[in-house]
Amino acid sequence: MKSIDKIKLTTGSTIKEAMKAIDVGAMKIALVVDKDERLLGVLTDGDIRRALLGDMSFDSTVESIVQKNPLVCYINDSREDILAKAVGKKIYHMPILDMKDRVVGIEDIDSLLESRNRVNRVVLMVGGLGSRLRPLTEDTPKPMLKVGNKPILETIINNFKQYGFKDIILSVNYKADIVKSHFGDGSRFGVNIEYVYEDKRMGTAGALSLMSGKFDEPFFVMNGDLLTNVNFEHFLNFHMENDSRATMAVREYEYQVPYGVINQEEGAITSIVEKPIQRFYVNAGIYILDPCILKKIPYNIFYDMPTLFEDLIKSEKPPISFPVHEYWLDIGQMNELKQARDEYATIFEE
Repeated sequence: MKSIDKIKLTTGSTIKEAMKAIDVGAMKIALVVDKDERLLGVLTDGDIRRALLGDMSFDSTVESIVQKNPLVCYINDSREDILAKAVGKKIYHMPILDMKDRVVGIEDIDSLLESRNRVNRVVLMVGGLGSRLRPLTEDTPKPMLKVGNKPILETIINNFKQYGFKDIILSVNYKADIVKSHFGDGSRFGVNIEYVYEDKRMGTAGALSLMSGKFDEPFFVMNGDLLTNVNFEHFLNFHMENDSRATMAVREYEYQVPYGVINQEEGAITSIVEKPIQRFYVNAGIYILDPCILKKIPYNIFYDMPTLFEDLIKSEKPPISFPVHEYWLDIGQMNELKQARDEYATIFEE
């Protein structure tokens, strides 16, 4: 995703200024925004040329020629969603908005179509026992259970690969030989895989203490039992743009109270809310950490990720959250495994 600084205009900008923005930005498009960075419309070279062929001059403002209902995508849209929208409408640049409709960047569709290698590494935690999925996990580690005719872990790795993240570290313990036998060095799957072996239960963050010196750039950490089509590139961009040291993906969770809830003051009932829905953000099990965070993790002892984030909250630069609006499913129990198998084809193979 690219910055819009060079191609940003207001409704008061002149056609001459728009031509310069399109030329300097080298994207064949300019974006018209309001004072709060909300997108008002787009301008192309063709729009300007048509205006000049009419009765407008270089000093005319662009307000009357702005395309006011442009096709847009949002920061949490997947790469496939962006490509599907753009290719279907023969659009070469797609404005990307946040959830308040503010412009955060622009995607170059040709770049999305290219295969890129990113330097940021990916740590996948795949050493758990998967006790709640027994007897299926008695002979097979949970990340190797099949969903959509392939292991869960293979889908996770493929999802990272499509965004150019191809350097993978697998933190293994339970039945590690099965994982290594399937993936090897990763070359068969178009990625590079190395293994870190936990000789005891260490927690999501504790295992990172065994990886000192492996990271020069911000890196992903993800549980190996998640199915999601989150846009990992947008996640990383969000982390970088906010100058974050630690970012946690969060997911909105709804819970409906099955009773009428009574509000009262000093024993007097003030209102009755029938079966209200409570909404919370929960930990989605995907993180981006800067290498400096490793110094805060105690070596070779159990230390989970929530504890790390609780400690970081007390620091001078507390962690931030990245809301996940895409498909997300934590496969921890039998009903969730069944749900994943029922939904896989629709979500990942359309």
